Amino acid sequence: MRHQSPSSWAIIAVSIAALVHLALGFSIEFSVDEAHYALYAKYLAWSYFDHPPLVGWVQWPLVSLSSSEGIIRLIPELLWIISAYLVYQLTLEVHHLIQGRNAGYLTTTLPSANLCGLLAVLTIIAAPLPHVLAIGLVPDTLLTPFSLGIMLMTIRWLTKDSLSMLDWAILGILLGLSGLSKYTAAFTVLALLLVFLVNPKKSWIGQMGFWLAALIALLLITPVLYWNWINDWMSFKYQIAHGSGGAWVWRKVGAFIGLQIACFGPLFIVGLYAFLKHCLHSPKVTLIALLGFFFIPFLIFAALSGGGSLPHWTTPAWFCLAPFVGIGLAKTWVMHHRLAIRLLFIGQVLICILGFGFVLSGGINSAAVRSNPIADLYGWKMAGQKAAQLAQSKSVAGIAVQNWTLGSRAAWYAQPLPVFVLDQRKDQFDLWFGELPPGSDALLINWSGMAFTPPIEGSLAFEKCEPLDSLEITRFGQVLTKFDYSLCRNWQKAGTGR
Repeated sequence: MRHQSPSSWAIIAVSIAALVHLALGFSIEFSVDEAHYALYAKYLAWSYFDHPPLVGWVQWPLVSLSSSEGIIRLIPELLWIISAYLVYQLTLEVHHLIQGRNAGYLTTTLPSANLCGLLAVLTIIAAPLPHVLAIGLVPDTLLTPFSLGIMLMTIRWLTKDSLSMLDWAILGILLGLSGLSKYTAAFTVLALLLVFLVNPKKSWIGQMGFWLAALIALLLITPVLYWNWINDWMSFKYQIAHGSGGAWVWRKVGAFIGLQIACFGPLFIVGLYAFLKHCLHSPKVTLIALLGFFFIPFLIFAALSGGGSLPHWTTPAWFCLAPFVGIGLAKTWVMHHRLAIRLLFIGQVLICILGFGFVLSGGINSAAVRSNPIADLYGWKMAGQKAAQLAQSKSVAGIAVQNWTLGSRAAWYAQPLPVFVLDQRKDQFDLWFGELPPGSDALLINWSGMAFTPPIEGSLAFEKCEPLDSLEITRFGQVLTKFDYSLCRNWQKAGTGR
């Protein structure tokens, strides 16, 4: 590290990680979520059943050009690089905030700002889960840089005598774009308000700029409000039910916290502990409030995890924590506790490398392994193309699947055929393709990774389903999955409840 500046090493590390992301992005097919959000771009709307529209809007130019998966994945890669840059800049700002308020106490005890920034960026690079969001575009990929931008503007509000109208306008734009990305942006707004409230001597609510920011944010999220208004607020209702999950149990909370540490790495924990122990001095209240950009969403998700949650939902929160972690790790580094940091960093990077190799190999398929999640990333392109050929040759109404997670890849890779999800659950597919008309024939796709019994019972299903063809997906000599195709005739009623 003596031969390059910390900022140069940060650029080198981000560039290496980006090259790995691009290699993977051009090597594998869309995941279920990627295909689903790419369909957002295919069928543009003011908003969608399960999320706000920005995740589809930003892909529209590339999707309209029929770009490959790798080209479309340039979008999340760019967002990840921007997020890493913002983490570095935020670390410098937090460092300046502490130094500026403690000129007589901490000037000689804090490590250099650039070293703090480098360690913050390395913490992000060594975290396994964010690499997934750097390859595949999901709403959290968008929300991460916007949350970091809001935090950056918040610190500038703290350090400046007053924000200009342009600064307030930028804050409003960031808030509005966050709302267009994901509904959980509301947690970031709570963190922003907490910083405002714990600094009563700094004027904000009476400033014209604050109300300008609020107005801009409201105008930007108008499409979401309008779409929900004309659709009986179905997206809000779904998200409330989805967030609450199932029956609440304490063990799920423990599992959630353990999974979070595994997905983002113990470096975060070590750095946060070091920051709280060595660097949390005056302005203590302000720093605690800024930590709300992590703790508010994390604690809310932890509470909700008792009913079920997904690990990547907290990604924006962990990125907002990274600047504090970088300062804590730098403090530990200059105190000559470097071996532990090196071992943790190397260990986490090795886990990431093993994960990349695992994905490229196709995972492990054996009797000892109950399921192979990596198999889900291979074969859908061939399966979709084969389904389109079979459906057209049999002149059926479209493709049928029995779960929405099967429908996303089928709809993407078998375009432009409609895909009907045979369940009673209201979802985005009902808005795109409607219900399968009674009396219709359809090509039923069954995937070995999520197998279902063909719906042929009574009057709530097809009259009959006949096996038509099958397709085995292999990689490096091992069979990953199998697709079975059936010709199903005379659909009796849309939605079997199966």
